[in-house]
Amino acid sequence: MKILVINSGSSSLKYQLIDMKDESVIAKGLCDRIGIDGKLKHKSVGIGEFKRECPMKTHADAVQVVIDTLTKGQYAVISDISEIGAVGHRIVQGGEYFIEPCLVEDGVVEKIEACETLAPVHAIPNAAGIRSCSKVMPGIPQVVVFDTAFHQTMPDYAYMYGIPMEYYEKYKIRRYGFHGTSHKYVSRRAAKFLGRDIEDLKMVTLHLGNGSSLCAIDGGKCIDTSMGLTPLEGPIMGTRSGSLDPAAVCVIEEKEHLSGAEMNDILNKKSGLLGVSGVSSDCRDVVEAAEEGNKRAQLAFNMLVYQVKKLLGSYVAALGGVDVIVFTAGQGENGPETREAICKGMEFFGIQIDPEKNNVRGQDADISADGARVKTLVITTNEELMIARETLAIVENL
Repeated sequence: MKILVINSGSSSLKYQLIDMKDESVIAKGLCDRIGIDGKLKHKSVGIGEFKRECPMKTHADAVQVVIDTLTKGQYAVISDISEIGAVGHRIVQGGEYFIEPCLVEDGVVEKIEACETLAPVHAIPNAAGIRSCSKVMPGIPQVVVFDTAFHQTMPDYAYMYGIPMEYYEKYKIRRYGFHGTSHKYVSRRAAKFLGRDIEDLKMVTLHLGNGSSLCAIDGGKCIDTSMGLTPLEGPIMGTRSGSLDPAAVCVIEEKEHLSGAEMNDILNKKSGLLGVSGVSSDCRDVVEAAEEGNKRAQLAFNMLVYQVKKLLGSYVAALGGVDVIVFTAGQGENGPETREAICKGMEFFGIQIDPEKNNVRGQDADISADGARVKTLVITTNEELMIARETLAIVENL
């Protein structure tokens, strides 16, 4: 079966067509600037790639462009839309409605739209992607896979905030967590890599990229994660502040005469590594600047390492010990300096890496020192493949 994976944003639509016989990517691309001027970037594996302007007023137009590109012309990889067995959608926020992936049936899209207050940037565009596929690809089953679903196994004492209960009851203000598809994929890949049953493992996965989150996983189930109501909570990130005293927000708003929306923009887009270093939101640039003697860049990197290390230690405590540490995502997969700095001083936990083994980028590897009690791995994440697998599991029995 061939599965089309869709990730629909406010003005973009990413896609991959995956052949589930061997889990290979047949084609992938990005429809960008939807509703503006429209641009398409596409690659057909083994054939070629291109970029071109392509008017797309709506997400439905974008889906039609994708289907036309996959089925017609020199970059075609399938002869007809009927070769697509199902569509899998990445959905950022499922609230408490969805605890696992599900088939798109009556009421599902409306519930996703009802999560708009929890995910104002993503809920409506995610729903638009589903509606667009229904319009352009009628009759082809669709499955929704939620970033938040993997974290729904957290106990209430882990996901609740210490605020009046009425705000949870009225507005569902609680920790939801994100990157769940990535955490689920790499935890299962790590168990397979080690030849172990995931149900026997206590694991901490570190998804470190422009957005970063940690997840404590016991027997394959999430018991805690660092992102909260939104992706803002947790360690310092590329442009996000990470966790901070809420009173600091009130003080800055008052002193700078800012609206809530303006403050939210600062915390999400102008803070983090960028705000502290003044150099870049990219950790690679920050590390390079620090090595050249930039003190603010060094401070930003030190903050990242310290905050991740604190969370890692707290999750080892929450798990009652740990068997496996997994680094993934952009910086986790490609930043040996970051991995080394985070693991330094963690020997008392049994976490110790080999500097030579750690000199690896973008590939699965065991970087543990010989004799280390805890396995430390680098696992390349693949959220699209995880979505395709989840989609296949649901539709193959229809």
